[in-house]
Amino acid sequence: MLNFSKKLIHWYLQNKRELPWRQTKDPYRIWLSEIILQQTRVEQGMPYYFSFVETYPDVKALADAPEDDVLKLWQGLGYYSRARNLHATAKKVAYEHKGIFPDTYKELKKLKGVGDYTASAIASICFDEAAAVVDGNVYRVLSRIFGIDTPINSTPGAKEFKALAQELIDEKDPATFNQAIMEFGATQCKPKNPYCLHCPFNEGCIAFQQGKISDLPVKKGKIKVRDRFFNYLIFITPDGQTMLQQREGKGIWRGLFDFPLLETEKDLPEARFRESVNSLKITTKEKSIRFSDLPVEEVILQQRDPIIHKLSHQKLHVKFWVVKLSEAPGLQTIAYERLGDFAVPRVIDRFMEDFDFKDFL
Repeated sequence: MLNFSKKLIHWYLQNKRELPWRQTKDPYRIWLSEIILQQTRVEQGMPYYFSFVETYPDVKALADAPEDDVLKLWQGLGYYSRARNLHATAKKVAYEHKGIFPDTYKELKKLKGVGDYTASAIASICFDEAAAVVDGNVYRVLSRIFGIDTPINSTPGAKEFKALAQELIDEKDPATFNQAIMEFGATQCKPKNPYCLHCPFNEGCIAFQQGKISDLPVKKGKIKVRDRFFNYLIFITPDGQTMLQQREGKGIWRGLFDFPLLETEKDLPEARFRESVNSLKITTKEKSIRFSDLPVEEVILQQRDPIIHKLSHQKLHVKFWVVKLSEAPGLQTIAYERLGDFAVPRVIDRFMEDFDFKDFL
Protein backbone atom coordinates (compact mmCIF):
# COMPACT_ATOMS: atom_id res chain seq x y z
CA MET A 1 0.00 0.00 0.00
CA LEU A 2 2.86 2.36 0.84
CA ASN A 3 4.42 1.55 -2.52
CA PHE A 4 1.16 2.59 -4.23
CA SER A 5 1.27 6.01 -2.59
CA LYS A 6 4.94 6.58 -3.47
CA LYS A 7 4.46 5.55 -7.10
CA LEU A 8 1.38 7.72 -7.45
CA ILE A 9 2.94 10.84 -5.95
CA HIS A 10 6.10 10.33 -8.02
CA TRP A 11 3.98 10.15 -11.19
CA TYR A 12 2.05 13.27 -10.14
CA LEU A 13 5.13 15.38 -9.50
CA GLN A 14 6.38 14.50 -12.97
CA ASN A 15 3.08 14.90 -14.86
CA LYS A 16 0.74 17.28 -13.02
CA ARG A 17 -0.96 20.14 -14.80
CA GLU A 18 -0.28 23.64 -13.52
CA LEU A 19 -3.74 24.76 -12.41
CA PRO A 20 -4.49 28.04 -10.61
CA TRP A 21 -6.11 26.44 -7.54
CA ARG A 22 -2.98 24.34 -7.01
CA GLN A 23 -1.05 27.51 -6.17
CA THR A 24 -3.02 28.20 -2.99
CA LYS A 25 -4.30 26.69 0.24
CA ASP A 26 -6.96 29.36 0.69
CA PRO A 27 -10.14 27.41 1.65
CA TYR A 28 -12.34 29.89 -0.22
CA ARG A 29 -10.55 29.33 -3.53
CA ILE A 30 -10.23 25.57 -3.06
CA TRP A 31 -13.94 25.32 -2.21
CA LEU A 32 -14.83 27.50 -5.19
CA SER A 33 -12.77 25.39 -7.58
CA GLU A 34 -14.19 22.11 -6.27
CA ILE A 35 -17.80 23.26 -6.62
CA ILE A 36 -17.19 24.61 -10.14
CA LEU A 37 -15.44 21.41 -11.26
CA GLN A 38 -18.25 19.09 -10.14
CA GLN A 39 -19.67 17.53 -13.33
CA THR A 40 -17.42 19.90 -15.30
CA ARG A 41 -14.20 19.49 -17.26
CA VAL A 42 -11.21 21.58 -16.15
CA GLU A 43 -11.03 23.34 -19.53
CA GLN A 44 -14.65 24.43 -19.23
CA GLY A 45 -14.51 25.32 -15.54
CA MET A 46 -11.31 27.37 -15.46
CA PRO A 47 -12.75 30.56 -17.05
CA TYR A 48 -15.59 30.45 -14.51
CA TYR A 49 -13.11 30.07 -11.66
CA PHE A 50 -11.23 33.18 -12.81
CA SER A 51 -14.49 35.11 -13.25
CA PHE A 52 -15.70 34.25 -9.75
CA VAL A 53 -12.37 35.05 -8.11
CA GLU A 54 -12.19 38.38 -9.92
CA THR A 55 -15.83 39.33 -9.24
CA TYR A 56 -15.98 37.95 -5.69
CA PRO A 57 -12.40 37.93 -4.31
CA ASP A 58 -13.49 36.61 -0.90
CA VAL A 59 -16.38 34.76 0.68
CA LYS A 60 -17.94 37.96 2.07
CA ALA A 61 -18.13 39.49 -1.42
CA LEU A 62 -19.88 36.36 -2.71
CA ALA A 63 -22.25 36.28 0.26
CA ASP A 64 -23.28 39.90 -0.31
CA ALA A 65 -24.01 39.42 -4.02
CA PRO A 66 -27.64 39.15 -5.23
CA GLU A 67 -28.52 35.58 -6.19
CA ASP A 68 -29.48 36.71 -9.71
CA ASP A 69 -25.93 38.04 -10.22
CA VAL A 70 -24.41 34.74 -9.03
CA LEU A 71 -26.67 32.76 -11.37
CA LYS A 72 -25.77 35.06 -14.26
CA LEU A 73 -22.04 34.56 -13.65
CA TRP A 74 -22.67 30.79 -13.44
CA GLN A 75 -24.63 30.76 -16.70
CA GLY A 76 -23.49 28.00 -19.06
CA LEU A 77 -22.12 25.65 -16.39
CA GLY A 78 -25.43 23.89 -15.80
CA TYR A 79 -26.53 22.10 -12.62
CA TYR A 80 -27.67 25.43 -11.21
CA SER A 81 -28.32 23.96 -7.77
CA ARG A 82 -24.53 24.15 -7.37
CA ALA A 83 -24.65 27.92 -7.79
CA ARG A 84 -27.52 28.29 -5.34
CA ASN A 85 -25.74 26.09 -2.78
CA LEU A 86 -22.52 28.05 -3.38
CA HIS A 87 -24.32 31.27 -2.54
CA ALA A 88 -26.05 29.80 0.53
CA THR A 89 -22.79 28.43 1.90
CA ALA A 90 -21.00 31.72 1.29
CA LYS A 91 -23.62 33.44 3.45
CA LYS A 92 -23.26 30.84 6.19
CA VAL A 93 -19.46 31.08 6.28
CA ALA A 94 -19.47 34.87 6.04
CA TYR A 95 -22.08 35.54 8.71
CA GLU A 96 -22.21 32.50 11.00
CA HIS A 97 -18.51 31.59 10.86
CA LYS A 98 -17.22 35.18 10.59
CA GLY A 99 -15.70 34.50 7.19
CA ILE A 100 -13.63 31.54 8.36
CA PHE A 101 -14.18 28.11 6.81
CA PRO A 102 -14.44 25.09 9.16
CA ASP A 103 -11.08 23.29 9.33
CA THR A 104 -12.18 19.66 9.68
CA TYR A 105 -13.82 17.16 7.34
CA LYS A 106 -16.67 16.62 9.79
CA GLU A 107 -17.55 20.31 10.07
CA LEU A 108 -17.05 21.03 6.38
CA LYS A 109 -19.62 18.36 5.51
CA LYS A 110 -22.26 20.37 7.35
CA LEU A 111 -22.06 23.11 4.73
CA LYS A 112 -24.73 23.12 2.02
CA GLY A 113 -23.55 21.55 -1.21
CA VAL A 114 -20.43 20.10 0.41
CA GLY A 115 -20.46 16.31 0.33
CA ASP A 116 -17.89 13.66 1.18
CA TYR A 117 -15.65 14.41 -1.80
CA THR A 118 -15.55 18.21 -1.46
CA ALA A 119 -15.12 18.08 2.32
CA SER A 120 -12.24 15.62 1.92
CA ALA A 121 -10.57 17.78 -0.73
CA ILE A 122 -10.76 20.98 1.34
CA ALA A 123 -9.77 19.26 4.60
CA SER A 124 -6.72 17.61 3.05
CA ILE A 125 -5.51 20.43 0.80
CA CYS A 126 -6.09 23.31 3.20
CA PHE A 127 -5.73 21.70 6.61
CA ASP A 128 -3.59 18.56 6.01
CA GLU A 129 -6.27 16.20 7.33
CA ALA A 130 -5.88 12.64 6.03
CA ALA A 131 -9.37 12.48 4.49
CA ALA A 132 -9.36 10.51 1.25
CA VAL A 133 -11.23 11.88 -1.76
CA VAL A 134 -13.43 9.57 -3.81
CA ASP A 135 -14.88 10.86 -7.08
CA GLY A 136 -15.39 9.39 -10.55
CA ASN A 137 -11.68 9.50 -11.27
CA VAL A 138 -10.80 7.73 -8.03
CA TYR A 139 -13.45 5.05 -8.55
CA ARG A 140 -12.00 4.33 -11.97
CA VAL A 141 -8.37 4.15 -10.81
CA LEU A 142 -9.04 1.92 -7.81
CA SER A 143 -11.52 -0.38 -9.53
CA ARG A 144 -9.08 -1.06 -12.37
CA ILE A 145 -5.85 -1.40 -10.42
CA PHE A 146 -7.38 -3.56 -7.67
CA GLY A 147 -9.93 -5.34 -9.88
CA ILE A 148 -12.99 -4.29 -7.86
CA ASP A 149 -16.33 -5.00 -9.56
CA THR A 150 -18.64 -3.77 -6.79
CA PRO A 151 -21.00 -1.22 -8.41
CA ILE A 152 -19.74 2.26 -7.65
CA ASN A 153 -23.28 3.66 -7.42
CA SER A 154 -24.29 1.29 -4.64
CA THR A 155 -24.04 1.72 -0.87
CA PRO A 156 -21.61 -1.22 -0.48
CA GLY A 157 -19.52 0.17 -3.34
CA ALA A 158 -19.30 3.65 -1.85
CA LYS A 159 -18.18 2.19 1.48
CA GLU A 160 -15.66 -0.20 -0.08
CA PHE A 161 -13.96 2.41 -2.24
CA LYS A 162 -13.89 5.01 0.52
CA ALA A 163 -12.28 2.51 2.90
CA LEU A 164 -9.68 1.51 0.32
CA ALA A 165 -8.84 5.13 -0.53
CA GLN A 166 -8.52 5.91 3.17
CA GLU A 167 -6.18 2.93 3.59
CA LEU A 168 -4.00 4.05 0.67
CA ILE A 169 -3.71 7.75 1.50
CA ASP A 170 -0.33 9.15 2.46
CA GLU A 171 -1.06 10.46 5.96
CA LYS A 172 2.08 12.61 5.93
CA ASP A 173 1.07 14.34 2.69
CA PRO A 174 -2.67 13.84 2.14
CA ALA A 175 -3.01 16.96 -0.02
CA THR A 176 -0.54 15.75 -2.64
CA PHE A 177 -1.92 12.19 -2.55
CA ASN A 178 -5.50 13.33 -3.12
CA GLN A 179 -4.56 15.65 -5.95
CA ALA A 180 -2.38 12.94 -7.44
CA ILE A 181 -5.06 10.25 -7.58
CA MET A 182 -7.59 12.69 -9.07
CA GLU A 183 -5.07 13.86 -11.65
CA PHE A 184 -4.10 10.27 -12.48
CA GLY A 185 -7.72 9.39 -13.21
CA ALA A 186 -8.30 12.54 -15.24
CA THR A 187 -5.24 12.39 -17.49
CA GLN A 188 -3.73 8.86 -17.34
CA CYS A 189 -6.37 6.30 -16.35
CA LYS A 190 -9.03 7.93 -18.53
CA PRO A 191 -12.50 6.45 -19.14
CA LYS A 192 -11.61 5.66 -22.77
CA ASN A 193 -8.20 4.93 -24.23
CA PRO A 194 -6.20 5.10 -20.98
CA TYR A 195 -2.39 5.15 -21.31
CA CYS A 196 -1.92 1.63 -20.00
CA LEU A 197 1.40 0.90 -21.74
CA HIS A 198 3.02 3.86 -19.98
CA CYS A 199 1.31 3.39 -16.63
CA PRO A 200 3.45 2.94 -13.49
CA PHE A 201 0.90 0.40 -12.20
CA ASN A 202 0.41 -1.73 -15.31
CA GLU A 203 2.36 -4.74 -14.02
CA GLY A 204 0.06 -5.04 -11.01
CA CYS A 205 -3.13 -3.61 -12.50
CA ILE A 206 -5.70 -6.40 -12.47
CA ALA A 207 -7.90 -4.81 -15.15
CA PHE A 208 -4.92 -4.43 -17.50
CA GLN A 209 -3.57 -7.90 -16.87
CA GLN A 210 -6.99 -9.52 -17.31
CA GLY A 211 -8.22 -7.39 -20.21
CA LYS A 212 -11.02 -5.76 -18.20
CA ILE A 213 -10.18 -2.09 -18.71
CA SER A 214 -13.46 -1.36 -20.49
CA ASP A 215 -15.48 -3.35 -17.92
CA LEU A 216 -14.42 -1.35 -14.87
CA PRO A 217 -15.69 0.44 -12.94
CA VAL A 218 -19.10 -1.25 -12.75
CA LYS A 219 -22.24 0.86 -12.56
CA LYS A 220 -25.62 -0.72 -11.95
CA GLY A 221 -28.86 0.10 -13.82
CA LYS A 222 -28.88 3.49 -15.49
CA ILE A 223 -31.74 5.85 -14.66
CA LYS A 224 -34.23 6.17 -17.51
CA VAL A 225 -33.97 9.45 -19.40
CA ARG A 226 -37.24 11.38 -19.74
CA ASP A 227 -38.08 13.12 -23.03
CA ARG A 228 -39.67 16.57 -22.72
CA PHE A 229 -40.86 18.91 -25.49
CA PHE A 230 -40.37 22.65 -24.92
CA ASN A 231 -41.79 25.39 -27.13
CA TYR A 232 -40.43 28.82 -26.23
CA LEU A 233 -42.40 31.87 -27.37
CA ILE A 234 -40.27 34.89 -28.28
CA PHE A 235 -42.75 37.75 -28.19
CA ILE A 236 -41.71 40.81 -30.20
CA THR A 237 -43.56 44.14 -30.18
CA PRO A 238 -43.18 46.85 -32.83
CA ASP A 239 -40.98 48.93 -30.51
CA GLY A 240 -38.51 46.09 -29.82
CA GLN A 241 -39.88 44.77 -26.55
CA THR A 242 -39.98 41.12 -25.54
CA MET A 243 -40.91 39.00 -22.52
CA LEU A 244 -38.92 37.04 -19.96
CA GLN A 245 -40.24 35.25 -16.89
CA GLN A 246 -38.41 34.01 -13.82
CA ARG A 247 -38.86 30.31 -13.15
CA GLU A 248 -40.20 29.34 -9.75
CA GLY A 249 -40.80 25.99 -8.01
CA LYS A 250 -38.18 23.32 -7.39
CA GLY A 251 -36.90 22.69 -10.91
CA ILE A 252 -33.23 22.72 -11.86
CA TRP A 253 -33.70 26.12 -13.53
CA ARG A 254 -35.36 27.73 -10.50
CA GLY A 255 -34.43 31.39 -10.32
CA LEU A 256 -33.33 31.58 -13.98
CA PHE A 257 -35.19 33.56 -16.63
CA ASP A 258 -36.66 32.18 -19.83
CA PHE A 259 -39.24 33.00 -22.47
CA PRO A 260 -42.90 32.03 -21.96
CA LEU A 261 -43.05 28.27 -22.34
CA LEU A 262 -45.52 25.81 -23.78
CA GLU A 263 -44.61 22.23 -22.90
CA THR A 264 -46.25 19.53 -25.03
CA GLU A 265 -46.39 15.74 -24.79
CA LYS A 266 -44.60 15.31 -28.13
CA ASP A 267 -43.04 17.36 -30.90
CA LEU A 268 -45.31 20.22 -31.95
CA PRO A 269 -45.62 20.58 -35.74
CA GLU A 270 -46.17 24.03 -37.21
CA ALA A 271 -49.71 23.19 -38.34
CA ARG A 272 -50.74 22.38 -34.76
CA PHE A 273 -49.21 25.42 -33.09
CA ARG A 274 -52.30 27.63 -32.82
CA GLU A 275 -54.50 24.77 -31.66
CA SER A 276 -52.04 23.87 -28.90
CA VAL A 277 -51.01 27.33 -27.73
CA ASN A 278 -54.34 29.19 -27.70
CA SER A 279 -55.20 28.24 -24.12
CA LEU A 280 -51.74 29.12 -22.76
CA LYS A 281 -51.97 31.88 -20.16
CA ILE A 282 -49.52 34.77 -20.35
CA THR A 283 -48.90 36.89 -17.26
CA THR A 284 -49.63 40.62 -17.59
CA LYS A 285 -49.03 43.44 -15.13
CA GLU A 286 -52.44 42.91 -13.54
CA LYS A 287 -53.69 39.45 -14.56
CA SER A 288 -53.20 36.54 -16.95
CA ILE A 289 -54.33 36.64 -20.54
CA ARG A 290 -54.90 33.76 -22.93
CA PHE A 291 -52.64 33.55 -25.96
CA SER A 292 -55.76 33.52 -28.17
CA ASP A 293 -56.66 37.01 -26.87
CA LEU A 294 -53.32 38.58 -27.77
CA PRO A 295 -53.01 40.79 -30.89
CA VAL A 296 -50.83 38.30 -32.78
CA GLU A 297 -49.75 39.40 -36.26
CA GLU A 298 -47.54 36.49 -37.20
CA VAL A 299 -45.93 33.32 -35.79
CA ILE A 300 -42.61 32.19 -37.22
CA LEU A 301 -41.02 28.84 -36.30
CA GLN A 302 -37.23 29.27 -36.07
CA GLN A 303 -36.24 25.70 -36.87
CA ARG A 304 -38.17 22.67 -38.07
CA ASP A 305 -36.07 20.16 -36.17
CA PRO A 306 -35.96 20.63 -32.39
CA ILE A 307 -32.75 21.62 -30.65
CA ILE A 308 -31.70 18.71 -28.42
CA HIS A 309 -30.53 19.71 -24.95
CA LYS A 310 -29.44 16.90 -22.62
CA LEU A 311 -29.65 17.14 -18.85
CA SER A 312 -28.71 14.46 -16.30
CA HIS A 313 -32.03 12.58 -16.50
CA GLN A 314 -33.89 14.56 -19.12
CA LYS A 315 -33.65 15.06 -22.86
CA LEU A 316 -35.21 18.33 -23.95
CA HIS A 317 -36.54 18.80 -27.49
CA VAL A 318 -36.65 22.59 -27.84
CA LYS A 319 -38.29 24.79 -30.45
CA PHE A 320 -38.35 28.58 -30.58
CA TRP A 321 -41.35 30.41 -32.04
CA VAL A 322 -41.24 34.14 -32.80
CA VAL A 323 -44.62 35.69 -32.00
CA LYS A 324 -44.99 39.18 -33.51
CA LEU A 325 -47.50 41.38 -31.70
CA SER A 326 -49.14 44.58 -33.00
CA GLU A 327 -49.06 45.89 -29.42
CA ALA A 328 -48.35 44.71 -25.86
CA PRO A 329 -51.64 44.93 -23.94
CA GLY A 330 -50.40 45.15 -20.36
CA LEU A 331 -47.63 42.58 -20.86
CA GLN A 332 -44.55 42.78 -18.64
CA THR A 333 -41.97 43.47 -21.32
CA ILE A 334 -38.33 44.51 -21.55
CA ALA A 335 -36.22 45.92 -24.37
CA TYR A 336 -34.52 43.11 -26.28
CA GLU A 337 -31.15 44.82 -25.72
CA ARG A 338 -31.48 44.00 -21.99
CA LEU A 339 -31.70 40.23 -22.45
CA GLY A 340 -28.00 39.86 -21.67
CA ASP A 341 -28.60 41.21 -18.15
CA PHE A 342 -30.52 38.10 -17.09
CA ALA A 343 -29.35 34.59 -16.23
CA VAL A 344 -30.94 32.16 -18.66
CA PRO A 345 -30.62 28.39 -19.26
CA ARG A 346 -27.76 27.43 -21.55
CA VAL A 347 -30.09 26.24 -24.34
CA ILE A 348 -31.57 29.76 -24.58
CA ASP A 349 -28.19 31.44 -24.32
CA ARG A 350 -26.84 29.37 -27.22
CA PHE A 351 -29.90 30.03 -29.36
CA MET A 352 -29.70 33.78 -28.75
CA GLU A 353 -26.08 33.87 -29.94
CA ASP A 354 -27.33 33.49 -33.53
CA PHE A 355 -30.70 35.21 -33.17
CA ASP A 356 -31.18 38.84 -34.21
CA PHE A 357 -34.29 40.70 -33.04
CA LYS A 358 -33.72 43.35 -35.69
CA ASP A 359 -34.72 40.85 -38.36
CA PHE A 360 -38.28 40.95 -37.02
CA LEU A 361 -38.76 44.66 -36.37
